[in-house]
Amino acid sequence: MDVQGTVAAGFEPVRDAFLRNFEQRGERGAAVAVYRDGTKVVDLWAGTRDADGGEGAGEAPWAVDTAQVVRSATKGVAAAVPLLLHQRGQLDLDAPVATYWPEFKAAGKDRVTVRQLLAHRAGVPVLDRPLTLAEAVDLPTAMDAIAAQSPAWEPGTAHGYHPHTFSWLLAGLVHRVTGRTIGRWVAEEIARPLGLDLWIGLPAEEAHRVGRLGPVEEREPADSPALKLRPKPAVTAAYQDPESLTRRAFGVIDPRPDENDPVYRAAELPGSAGVATARALARFYASTLGPVDGGPRLFAPATLALARTEESAGPDRVLVVGTRFGLGHMLHGPASPLLGPGSFGHPGRGGSLGLADPDTGIAFGYVTNGMRKTVTADPRAQSLLRAVRASL
Repeated sequence: MDVQGTVAAGFEPVRDAFLRNFEQRGERGAAVAVYRDGTKVVDLWAGTRDADGGEGAGEAPWAVDTAQVVRSATKGVAAAVPLLLHQRGQLDLDAPVATYWPEFKAAGKDRVTVRQLLAHRAGVPVLDRPLTLAEAVDLPTAMDAIAAQSPAWEPGTAHGYHPHTFSWLLAGLVHRVTGRTIGRWVAEEIARPLGLDLWIGLPAEEAHRVGRLGPVEEREPADSPALKLRPKPAVTAAYQDPESLTRRAFGVIDPRPDENDPVYRAAELPGSAGVATARALARFYASTLGPVDGGPRLFAPATLALARTEESAGPDRVLVVGTRFGLGHMLHGPASPLLGPGSFGHPGRGGSLGLADPDTGIAFGYVTNGMRKTVTADPRAQSLLRAVRASL
């Protein structure tokens, strides 16, 4: 495998781990980037742009500017929006969501706060009637559906991952507070000032850069720690039971959308459909920690403290494992290992990962087109994180 890009002295273990992912873990096309204290120290890419392209198949190679759908890694970028609105005095985290979105108070949700919404405590990870793709990408329709939905548990008393409804909860709130769609807000206030190849709602003129996602063979080297992380029977049962919160939460768009469909990629779904390069994910998180290349620092110190503060922890009613969440970001824990105890970020189901670690000054982005069945702890991303730790 011909690995392209650069690695700063001392971070060679990351290149070695990246190469092993292709040789031993079935990687097809991927990129990884790492910043330390605002300086880029890793920027690597390899393989084919499309997951269904193989050696000798004549498929386009992964290029320096190749981007991919990053699934729920989008949530980590989108979670910065309410934090920045709070930083600017435009959003009260402890106000009821209905303060900004009056229709949301229906069906027993009148006391749900913004803080609870962001921490996956609002109790609406499912819809009684799933949405079609056309309905899901139409914000007014989706907002009406989520506003009318009764909670699956008393809001604030428990937490459970909102894999898809988080899109409409966050997009609806941001639209009511700012008058802008969340995709436009991210483009104007985050991506453009920071020079990021990152979109929530892919513009048609950028579509040629985006590779195709596809499943890859699940295999691990004999000494891989991933072999010790077999799913518990309760988790397996939850994903198999069509009536479980787990299955229903992941199935709120029905039929399941094709993530390679231009309509899906163009949708402003901040919970699942963002498109980014690894470099953009890493640079975004680096900017939450401090200035990068003379650019603006996104988070003030108080906001950075908020981003890494635990809001939810323990048994997750949807993922059926113990999870930790801050205000939209996942936090380091056994079910979603990040770089260290103070890290915040978000994985994307099947592979991608972005995070920041204030304790080490590390910001990390990994993007792949090869989708595995993993939800929060992909072995390829974890092998790269172990290499980063070894390089510090």
